[in-house]
Amino acid sequence: TYLFIIKCVSHLGFNLFLFNLCPQIDDKEFDIPQVDTPPTLESILSELEEEEEPFLLEDTCMLNTDNIDAHSCDTSSLASSDSGDPAHLKRKKKTMDVNTTVHGSVLRHSLLKGISAQIVSAADKVDAGLPTAITVSGVIVVGTSHGLALVFDTNQALRLCLGTKTTGAEFGAVSALTINHDCSRLLCGFAKGQITMWDLANGKLLRTITDAHPPGTAILHVKFTDDPTLAVCNDSGGSVFELAFRRVMGMRSCDSRCLFSGSKGEVCCIEPLRAPSDFRDHPITHYSLLAMASLTKILVIGLKPSLKVWMTFPYSKSDPSSVPQLAWQFVPVQKIVNPILAFCKGDTVHFLLVKKEESGTIHVIKQRQLQISCDIISLSWINSRTLVLVDSHEKLQVLDRPSQEVLEIMDLEQVQLVYNSRHFKSLATGGNVSQALALVGEKACYQSVSSYAGQIIYLGTKVLVENRRRIDCLLKQENFVEALSLAWSFHEGTAKAVVGMFGDPVKRKGVVGDKMVEILFQFTEHALRKCPEQGKIQVMEQHFHDVIPVLVDYCLLLQRLDLLFNQLYARLVENVVAKGVFLELLESYIVADRLGHLTTPIMRDLLAHYHGNGMMDSLERCIVHLDVTSLDIQQVVKVCWDNQLYDAMIYVFNSGMNDYITPLEKLFAMIGPPLKEGRSLTDEEVVMGNKVLVYISCCLAGRAYPLGDIPEDLVVQVKNQVFEFLIRLHSVDSSEEEAVFPFIRTLLHFDTREFLNVLAMTFEDFKNDKQALEYQQRIVDILLQVMVDNPDFTPSQVGGLFTFLARQLAKPDNTLFVNRKLFDQVLEFLCSPVDDSRHTERQQVLLELLHVGSVVHFDEQRLLTLAEKAKFYQICEFLYEKKHLYDRIIDCYLRDPLRKGEIFSYIHNLLSMPGYSPEEKQTVREKSLQRIQVWTCMTISQKVFTYFFLLTHKDPNVKKYHHSEATAFLLEKKGDVHGAFTVLLEFSAFCNLSTYMSFDVCTFVCQDPVYGRGKLSEIQGLILGMLDTFNYEQTLLETTTSLLNHDLHWSLAHLHAAVTRGLHPRQDHCNICLQQYKRRQDSAEEIIVFSCGHLYHFQCLQQKGCGWGVSEQQQQWSCYKCSSSQGGRAMPTTELKRGRSTSLAQVCACKERKNFRQKDTESVSSFQNWCTMTVS
Repeated sequence: TYLFIIKCVSHLGFNLFLFNLCPQIDDKEFDIPQVDTPPTLESILSELEEEEEPFLLEDTCMLNTDNIDAHSCDTSSLASSDSGDPAHLKRKKKTMDVNTTVHGSVLRHSLLKGISAQIVSAADKVDAGLPTAITVSGVIVVGTSHGLALVFDTNQALRLCLGTKTTGAEFGAVSALTINHDCSRLLCGFAKGQITMWDLANGKLLRTITDAHPPGTAILHVKFTDDPTLAVCNDSGGSVFELAFRRVMGMRSCDSRCLFSGSKGEVCCIEPLRAPSDFRDHPITHYSLLAMASLTKILVIGLKPSLKVWMTFPYSKSDPSSVPQLAWQFVPVQKIVNPILAFCKGDTVHFLLVKKEESGTIHVIKQRQLQISCDIISLSWINSRTLVLVDSHEKLQVLDRPSQEVLEIMDLEQVQLVYNSRHFKSLATGGNVSQALALVGEKACYQSVSSYAGQIIYLGTKVLVENRRRIDCLLKQENFVEALSLAWSFHEGTAKAVVGMFGDPVKRKGVVGDKMVEILFQFTEHALRKCPEQGKIQVMEQHFHDVIPVLVDYCLLLQRLDLLFNQLYARLVENVVAKGVFLELLESYIVADRLGHLTTPIMRDLLAHYHGNGMMDSLERCIVHLDVTSLDIQQVVKVCWDNQLYDAMIYVFNSGMNDYITPLEKLFAMIGPPLKEGRSLTDEEVVMGNKVLVYISCCLAGRAYPLGDIPEDLVVQVKNQVFEFLIRLHSVDSSEEEAVFPFIRTLLHFDTREFLNVLAMTFEDFKNDKQALEYQQRIVDILLQVMVDNPDFTPSQVGGLFTFLARQLAKPDNTLFVNRKLFDQVLEFLCSPVDDSRHTERQQVLLELLHVGSVVHFDEQRLLTLAEKAKFYQICEFLYEKKHLYDRIIDCYLRDPLRKGEIFSYIHNLLSMPGYSPEEKQTVREKSLQRIQVWTCMTISQKVFTYFFLLTHKDPNVKKYHHSEATAFLLEKKGDVHGAFTVLLEFSAFCNLSTYMSFDVCTFVCQDPVYGRGKLSEIQGLILGMLDTFNYEQTLLETTTSLLNHDLHWSLAHLHAAVTRGLHPRQDHCNICLQQYKRRQDSAEEIIVFSCGHLYHFQCLQQKGCGWGVSEQQQQWSCYKCSSSQGGRAMPTTELKRGRSTSLAQVCACKERKNFRQKDTESVSSFQNWCTMTVS
């Protein structure tokens, strides 16, 4: 009985299927014929099978010729055995006939629920990870993605759990497993290159091997040999190493020796010859043979007694993605049992018989090959006659080697085999493998298949089979973006129609996250492979612009920056265009604060790329958003200073070193000297000066520059440091000629107003901070000391200082102390009538002082005198209002050009609002009547406001002021709306500016809300109705005129074309006399051609009486033949008149003379006369 175990490991449930050859064979079922005398075992063993006729490879130069004797060389070649041997052809035909035999089912399977349930439990409860490798040898060992090895006995009980998740985090996933002959030792290979040895009796870790092969490569295979102290391993670099285990004085060690270097061709499969217990004494075992399959050939070497190559065999042409397979089996041939190596790459299985002669020579004899129509991805023996294959479509085939029959085919697609692609691509160590090895790895499932004692175990994944198929379907269509989007919806639990997901979000995200990482690697490889090698650089850049943002987005979503920067970027760097696009696209993520930390290599490449391509602005934007711990501060500061990246330099000093003063010192050193010398600043220096002002403002306000906030524990310290810096008496490198307070002087000379604005904003926050108030007073004292009586500053600059001080003193919570004498100077300056600069601002500042009562100690009369001289009419209004002299305020409004139009609103409000005494209102009325002549000189809009005044008084003698507008207003008030409008129209008719004034009145009436209420609304409605009617009639007139002009133009153009069109007579003779129209050569006869095509002599037509008219010039003609056919001779006058245009056009167009040029001139002349008549 042969037991086949197919283990389907799911991310949700791990299903172990048991396939088992039927233990009792039914003769009838298998159609076995009856025999009289059954053959003996000896006769069977001595029988020579057809397929085992020995012959050697044709290419003997690839073999070790020292070990091939003469007898072997006389055998058939590979070519002759395949193509020229009739017996071979006969056997092929026979095989096709036998294939029709029905064998029934030779396999049965059962589910190993115990192991499946425990793997699920381990993954769910202790986060053991997903299964990645399996091996069988008395026990079943399953390796996981979190570095654990689960050991089960034959009763499906979990015996050991080897390793920890800490080990898995350090070493990576288990990538290879092997057990020695006596099932006492277990070797585990890991994705990051380490190897561990375990004692299966007690679960003790015996060895951790970290230096057996070059670092940075994954372990693809690790295999024990028959010698328990000897093992071999194969890494993702394609190299093969021998591991010799030693124990000296209780100390365990491991010596490594390179058997084959990947630089000569990567090896992707190894298989040592391990003899069953019955053949341990076989002479071939003394050589410790090892078969190795590279991408181009098969090698068989002996490890003992010394390293020796016994055979090399090159592949025939095959698909580069085909996976090489190796499998040893001891087979009885001619009473002698010798090992046969089965190997394949593609769809052909080759068999090599290896035997040893008494002389010690090893012969390698090629057996008959087996051809199948599929790409093989797994090859295993279950006995000396039967093999089990798995093709790329995951179809399991059981084949009988002697007859080359397929005994049974089973679909393993539901099992979903685990593939070792991640390890072949060495993703855990950066993906540093060749493209050829990575391509083979797409179908590699070496660690998912293990055979032992006639049993084969297949490790599969039934992960959310339906969910995963949805993703795989998109991947097959190369829709990587859609596949990632779907996977992310699984990751977040937002996908629809989900089957079998983990309930635990952490587990679900772990499973889907691993799948997304795999898709990202596939997408990267696909992008690099599909990138056009030639063509416009823009096309290549666009290609990667469509790919790289997707990679970055999903790495950020998965929080896998290590994947993005260490592995994906390492692949993209191989393409120069992809590298540039990647680095440039990082800017948007950095500026958006989605990416704040870069690795040192990435930052180095970023600086080099941006600097090399002149993208300094982009570089600065990136630096100020990055975590300073990822920056080389010295290099960045140098780059920033050399390229005037002042924002980035300030950010590095502030965030990286908590130094807020050094940037100020560097910037002042640049802008100070030119300002001191009086030179004009360059654009670069102006930019630096502005940055200094903004930087100082941010520091004093507790904000970081250029963005963010200063840490709370540093806010006060930074403020104090900046204030101390500003009030320094001298700079660090000062000379004897340097004036005191150089930094404040520099800022005042650079931009006095903006510097004072910065101080003003800073002082707004100084309320309860005693230290800050002291700095405030100190700054003000220094400003006064530096600027007052200093010829270096213009009066405008000094005025800006006084304005600043006045605003500070006007604050209710002002704590500044200013000398009284200085305050007098401020007041004198603000009210100076000589200086007209910033007149409005100075008046506003003084008005603020008056409102807060800071100058009550001044003589109000003196202040009023100064205000009148300075034309501060708002100040005068303030003082008059304080004294209740409202009539004088009217004069202030009339004198102030900016507020002259507001006089009427002021008067209306004063007279209509409560709070004023009748005497005060009467005074204002009288003052208004006295100033009415001034109002007559105002614009019409201002006059209209007088209506409010007159409305209040209803003065019947308003006509004496010759105010038609006022008269109309009073008429309207009486209810005579039409009379009021008539007065306005009469006034506009006799006024020199009637048009303008009427328009002004109409505009005001239509817009003023007063005319929208009551009877006043009738005037507004009347005007708006007139305007609407005017607009309608104007549009109608324009449309009618346009249509008439168009019709007239068309008619005239048509008539002109008809008159000037040439006529073609139907014949060349007169239709009356039937003679040629040119009867004599010297004749000057006239002819007449009509539009109907008939031609006549003038005399003939005249004789027939077909013409009429007063004179010859005005005579009209009709066609004789046409008029005869219509029953009349000539057209009457009445008919001519009714069809005047038609008749005239016909005559003008038909009448021709021999002198065509003269006749044409006459026609045009008659046409122009007609046009003139028509127009008139």
